[in-house]
Amino acid sequence: MASSTAGDGVSEAQTGKKSKKTKNQVDESELLTVPDGWKEPAFTKDHNPGGLLEESSFATLFPKYREAYLKECWPLVEKALGEAHIKASLDLIEGSITVHTTKKTFDPYAIVRARDLIKLLARSVPFEQAVRILQDDVACDIIKIGTLVRNRERFVKRRQRLIGPKGSTLKALELLTNCYVMAQGNTVSALGPFNGLKEVRKVVMDTMKNIHPIYNIKTLMIKRELSRDPELRVQSWERFLPKFRHKNLAKRREPKKKSVKKEYTPFPPSQPDSKVDMELATGEFFLRESVKKRKKMEEIKVKQAEALTKKQEERNKAFIPPKEKPLMKKTTKAPTEGKLDIEAIKEKVKKAKTKKLGAPPVNPAPPTNSTSNKKKKSKTKNKG
Repeated sequence: MASSTAGDGVSEAQTGKKSKKTKNQVDESELLTVPDGWKEPAFTKDHNPGGLLEESSFATLFPKYREAYLKECWPLVEKALGEAHIKASLDLIEGSITVHTTKKTFDPYAIVRARDLIKLLARSVPFEQAVRILQDDVACDIIKIGTLVRNRERFVKRRQRLIGPKGSTLKALELLTNCYVMAQGNTVSALGPFNGLKEVRKVVMDTMKNIHPIYNIKTLMIKRELSRDPELRVQSWERFLPKFRHKNLAKRREPKKKSVKKEYTPFPPSQPDSKVDMELATGEFFLRESVKKRKKMEEIKVKQAEALTKKQEERNKAFIPPKEKPLMKKTTKAPTEGKLDIEAIKEKVKKAKTKKLGAPPVNPAPPTNSTSNKKKKSKTKNKG
């Protein structure tokens, strides 16, 4: 009995631990999930009534072709930055835009947003889209793609692949990520929420690595559908996502003659034997000169005889007639299955003769009396 009570106590303790673990896990998952429709409270003057201690500024250069557009929209830029108490100046001679804080600026992050705004304007992003960077839930990412591909023609093709026909690929990417994307020159400017910017960067980098953007767009579409289902939000999505593989991989050309590396040895190779050493090994060194000459002449004669036989064989090859193919083709005999019915074949031949046009009948009928009478009458008329 005592053992049973002890066992129950242990089991209760284990279940208690498990329940605590599950509770902790649930709490962590609840902390990670953001409730729908939740917004972070805006940063007001009450949070920082003293303002900033020192002035900070940022400047950026812009190309010559953006000068006319910036002149046109500059009053709107000043108005948008004035709400955050940030001063902006446009220098057309130097070709630069400068933003700096004032005494009234209370938000320390406002100058960073202003810096991003002038960067986007310099990168050919329209003012209507660039102004969104001043919002709290919007960020920007300028992806440099100029150095990712060495060949210029290949770079232009891949950038065009990212844009798509009439900008359809970029439009699809914008709809899936809720970001504004613009490919201009050697950079791709993206503007939107943080999660969307992460996906945009991945698609752009993969496209420059010769992975077509349609594959990433397909996975984004599947993820979007899965995120709508509340049950699948917690589960892993690996089983639903497609796994694309490279089908046409160019095989590396292997050399015809492969050089096999020898094992490394610290000792140098042994010195080759000289002629004197070889003669000493065979015993020729101790022979007379007359005997040596005779041996050499014999070796030369053997080599000459071998060369003559080879030449004679090559000459005789021209006189050997080639093998001729048989003229008559081998006829395959028809298989005789059972005995042939000769009478049936005879009847078929007779019927075929009767059906032929212009052929005389097999059993001609005798001439009738009516035909002979007519002939006689015609003869008598001619006589009269």
